[in-house]
Amino acid sequence: MPEKKENQQHSTKTSRRSFFNKLWIFLGFVALAECISVVGAFLLPKKRRIKAGNSATIIEAGPVEKFPLDSVTAFIRGKFYLARLQDGGFLALSRKCTHLGCTIPWVTEEKNFACPCHSSAFDIRGEVISAPAPRALDIYHVFIENNVLKVDVGKKIKRTEFRAEQVTYPKSI
Repeated sequence: MPEKKENQQHSTKTSRRSFFNKLWIFLGFVALAECISVVGAFLLPKKRRIKAGNSATIIEAGPVEKFPLDSVTAFIRGKFYLARLQDGGFLALSRKCTHLGCTIPWVTEEKNFACPCHSSAFDIRGEVISAPAPRALDIYHVFIENNVLKVDVGKKIKRTEFRAEQVTYPKSI
């Protein structure tokens, strides 16, 4: 009789061991699947929720006449400044410094953008006039429809310097 008891205990132990082996194999596959999903999420690019050209990214700034020459208007919702140059052209400038991304204010008295973090300065066209900023301010696409200014904030345009073709001019009547 003691032999039967030993065989019964032995088969129970084997069964338990078999169960744990299967459990470890299953948990190993779960861990492998998690690792693959994390690596896949890291390597695959995220889809942008707002695409350029989408009506949600276009901000209507207002009629051309609303903006006096040589002025800068802040647009909080779009996170940009609309600059009207002395010659009547428009630029939509990013509010982020190209050095470390600090928000830069327009200083009306000095007629420039002054970064409060590291003292970079930019002129009304977004050109660097005082380092450490490495390049000009980023811009957004500006277009005019029916004499109304519109800015597409869906895609920021990085630039190294100011060029005349970046300015949008109203059409003469």
